[in-house]
Amino acid sequence: MSLLRSIVVDDEPLARELVEGYVNQTPFLESAGSYPDALSAMEAIRNGMQAELLFLDIQMPNLSGLELSRLLPPEMKVIFITAFEQYAVEGFRVEALDYLLKPVSYADFLSAAQKAQRQFELERGAVKANVSVEERSIFVKTDYKIVQIHLDSVLYLEGVKDYVRIHTDDGPVMTLMSMKAMEEALPDTRFIRVHRSFIVNLDRVTTIERNRIVFGKVYIPITDSYKDRFMEILSRRLL
Repeated sequence: MSLLRSIVVDDEPLARELVEGYVNQTPFLESAGSYPDALSAMEAIRNGMQAELLFLDIQMPNLSGLELSRLLPPEMKVIFITAFEQYAVEGFRVEALDYLLKPVSYADFLSAAQKAQRQFELERGAVKANVSVEERSIFVKTDYKIVQIHLDSVLYLEGVKDYVRIHTDDGPVMTLMSMKAMEEALPDTRFIRVHRSFIVNLDRVTTIERNRIVFGKVYIPITDSYKDRFMEILSRRLL
């Protein structure tokens, strides 16, 4: 399994350094940085910082960990850290993977991190799209069955919390997975991520208007984080 890129967000320096040290000593985690407040973490994420897992303090000035968690891309998972046990219920209400009470022991940290690892393995396994050798179709799990989707029929894919909605000529298909896992499984010369919640099939793009891709009445924004790569690939086809 690939390493889980992780960040730590905590306004207490000692607590932040402790958890970051735990990340660095855990074999299946990779540190993507640490931040002293939720605002700086949010800015880094909006500027393209890539991470799958956040160890997130709840009580922080200006923007709390709970508030930040509601603004995150759907594929990012959260483990809350706090000194106040009463936040546990609220933490799970926003679908956190786990909740750690300060001072955090490595045993508790490792248990929570392993839960995250199992969740990502489950999603990647359920969504491992199994692209055929000819890269013509994928198989995904949906509604307790496995269905084949021909890539030529796919218009775009949309992240919806822990699911991906695959928009095809025959209608949408929902599957439990992260956008990152789907992005990695699809042919990257045809399927391009243009937004944290959207991947488009470049072969089916007919109109681009004011940094938006038009599919009928649907307008998909091309955000700054993904614009350069999209334009680079598009330029190879531009006359």
